[in-house]
Amino acid sequence: MRRILLALVALAFVAGFSRPLLAQGAPTQTAAGQPYTIEYYYKCQWGHQQEFLDLFLKNHWPLLKKIQATGRILSLKIESPAYHTTEDGRWDYRVTIVYKNSTVATSTNPDEAAFIDQLWPDKETYKREEQRRFEILLGHWDLPVTEITPQ
Repeated sequence: MRRILLALVALAFVAGFSRPLLAQGAPTQTAAGQPYTIEYYYKCQWGHQQEFLDLFLKNHWPLLKKIQATGRILSLKIESPAYHTTEDGRWDYRVTIVYKNSTVATSTNPDEAAFIDQLWPDKETYKREEQRRFEILLGHWDLPVTEITPQ
């Protein structure tokens, strides 16, 4: 019994060192103060993709651009897949935001409420359209990503 246990421990030890370092899990995204990237995925109800995009561009994109003008966001990109995938893996839009750093990415923007007031004086329409944008979503997830391309 003791030999079997010792053999299992030795096997686990060897197996742990034989795998590549990246197979152990993704490294942390970046050092403190470095840009921090998050991909935001949106999956819409079938037939409502354009409606979602129209509402996103009308009611959320201008806010993101306003935040970008402050320097909190370094870059913004919206993408849609060229082909369909399986339903469980389907997404309709990906918004990639590169933030100034991880603190900015994970903290509340103190200016956001003021920006919303400036951009949309008609609060009732804004709230109704934002509610509709979320009603037609089947799923939404946020994925921080780490670039691991060798230099």
